[in-house]
Amino acid sequence: MTATVIDGRKVADGLTSRIASAVADARDAGTIPGLATVLVGDDYASSVYERRLRKLADAVGCRFVSERAPADIELADALATVGKLNADPRISGILIMRPLPPHIPEVELYRILDPAKDIEAVHAVNAGLLAQGLPHFVPSTPAACFYLLDWYCRHIDCDPATFYDGKTVVIVGRSNNVGKLALWLALGRNATVVSCDKHTSDAGMLAHFTRQADILIVAAGVPGLITGDMVKDGVVAIDVGINAVTNPTTGKTQLVGDIDTEAVAERAEAVTPVPGGVGPLTDVWLVHNAVRAATALNPDLPHSPWLAP
Repeated sequence: MTATVIDGRKVADGLTSRIASAVADARDAGTIPGLATVLVGDDYASSVYERRLRKLADAVGCRFVSERAPADIELADALATVGKLNADPRISGILIMRPLPPHIPEVELYRILDPAKDIEAVHAVNAGLLAQGLPHFVPSTPAACFYLLDWYCRHIDCDPATFYDGKTVVIVGRSNNVGKLALWLALGRNATVVSCDKHTSDAGMLAHFTRQADILIVAAGVPGLITGDMVKDGVVAIDVGINAVTNPTTGKTQLVGDIDTEAVAERAEAVTPVPGGVGPLTDVWLVHNAVRAATALNPDLPHSPWLAP
């Protein structure tokens, strides 16, 4: 079986013009959406992501602010940075970038985020609304996963409203900003959901569950974790991983996913590549959430709707 490669860049291009139009409407009404990132340390993948977001924000006319701090920043100073952005009326959406240094617990930063600017739904209020199926924000990465799945469903003439009914969705990784949120979105689509993580792998059961997946979403942060023998024929595989590795031949740093794409593609019905799969949609959706937040904060603007493929 030769898998269909779902081109995230192509799908994202279709969204970008819609985002730019929404930003233009907001600016015409006197509101400029503002996206702020908080990056602690010099993680390579996070730096690449931040540069992409800046470029996209500039392209659609959204304000972009980068708050960078050294890896040895004290917790109190990191909290103060988030508090400053909470109070800044120019900023409508805040993204705290991971990973954080071990001495900076992410939950502490999430706790003080203004829920109205928490565009990744990591604050307990927004996470709770998402879990109840009443999201204030749909977080960018899991949203991108299901946007691509919905797009592929329409591509093969299926109805996304019923496509997931009874299907087994296996999610590898349970982070607060991807895995757990993807689980709730899958449940909201009437799928049978299995959540796997490091403990599943340590118990020797990861392949047992991944082979059951009709839809496999992998967000573990482990390069090439899912190999061809760990999936069944006809799976639709969504690779969220973005891992910086050194090419042994060239010595250059490159980005790879959590899925061994070539091996899995031999058995899959469809697969997303890395780079060029989930990532471009994640970028666009994050800016979209910043626009939604800006329109929600301005009662004179119509609330920006959710985007559907």
